[in-house]
Amino acid sequence: MKTNLQLEVPGGAEKILLHACCAPCSGAIVECLMERGITPVIFYSNSNIFPREEYDHRLDECIRYARKWGIEIVDDVYDHEQWRLCAKGLEQEPERGSRCLNCFKQRLLRAAQYASANGFTVLSTTLASSRWKSLEQVDEAGRWACSQVEGVSWWAQNWRKGGLQERRNQIIKEEDFYNQLFCGCEFSRH
Repeated sequence: MKTNLQLEVPGGAEKILLHACCAPCSGAIVECLMERGITPVIFYSNSNIFPREEYDHRLDECIRYARKWGIEIVDDVYDHEQWRLCAKGLEQEPERGSRCLNCFKQRLLRAAQYASANGFTVLSTTLASSRWKSLEQVDEAGRWACSQVEGVSWWAQNWRKGGLQERRNQIIKEEDFYNQLFCGCEFSRH
């Protein structure tokens, strides 16, 4: 199913680094990009996910989907203790609160650093596809992360529009994805 989303990649890049939180959020985005001749490299950087078995389960689903499309996936270092430091004092914050912004900043900074070190000029994230996340927080974190490195532009695409939300739901069923109902952080399970 083709979506009607119009894409304007910063600088006209044909290859981007796509930070991915999970396969359900990645599915329609990867399909959309590939249909338009834009190759994503998935950067799986999600030290917020706990326990490690949950992290691995989500990673395995991302790997399976990346293989289907023949695209590369990079598994960043899993360092949950470091992530807990960025959440310290914010454990009781609600979803979309300050803890989420700090979390996005940490994960997207890792992605921006990888992009800069590996020749990518554009970074985007699947976090912007989740209805549970604040688009404003995701955009703020992405802009901040890219401002910390040389030569990487933030692509603040709203991945919920143009039929992608509907297509996302179809792909989850078609691929029989493990579809979690929380972001992965132990504090979001309250």
